[in-house]
Amino acid sequence: MTLQTKGAITDLGPWFHNLHLPDGRQTAPDHPLGDFPRFKWEELLPHLPESLAGWTALDIGCNAGFYSFQLAQRGAQVVGIDADEHYLEQARWARSLFGLDDRVELRRQTVYDLARSNESFDLILFMGVLYHLRHPLLALDAVAARARRLVVLQTLTVETDQGRSEARRFANLDWQERERLLEAGWPTMLFVEQKLFGDPTNWWVPNHAAVEAMARTSGLELLSHPAQELWLCRPTAAKPAVADELRAAAGEQTRATP
Repeated sequence: MTLQTKGAITDLGPWFHNLHLPDGRQTAPDHPLGDFPRFKWEELLPHLPESLAGWTALDIGCNAGFYSFQLAQRGAQVVGIDADEHYLEQARWARSLFGLDDRVELRRQTVYDLARSNESFDLILFMGVLYHLRHPLLALDAVAARARRLVVLQTLTVETDQGRSEARRFANLDWQERERLLEAGWPTMLFVEQKLFGDPTNWWVPNHAAVEAMARTSGLELLSHPAQELWLCRPTAAKPAVADELRAAAGEQTRATP
């Protein structure tokens, strides 16, 4: 590594993604979560096609670009979006080192911008973002509307796989039965008003039942749950009312009611 490149790691810090650079150096070798996010990628990798040639992919909250680069190296044409210019600067620098300037496009955007977009992608990674959002269901609606083949959903949850309760899917409840909403397994999201883990952007902590119920209502079919807090989904047609609400939230005119 040249001194210029060596210094750039420090100059561009702090890093949340530990990138393994082509010369063997790492951007965050002492990451408190370990080799992050490589270990998350290794959980997901067996459940994706071996080749993504001909696929388009969207990496939401791309950070320094780890997932974007992995998808591009497997043949996908990738768009990585993030709201934080600091992370995008890291990603642009690393993209050149990996020789992926022509395969990875980086944009300063949020997931909500998808609601006003006509773009669609074969594969959408929506990992580590949901619980940071003030409007999580709106975001899921937008993601589902822009996906063609697969959506990878990963989020912080309030329980482990070992501690999860069997999901409750009551067709309906009378108002006098509302205390049953407190039973274990009811889809629940805990709201964080101040901070969680020292992070003021951690707004929601759902249970597994809530993640899966929200995905279904947004038009995502749950294919598998291959790892802790990780779901593989397939887009389906959203209900007309959901599509109308998404358009309204994006500032578009909804269809006329006869």
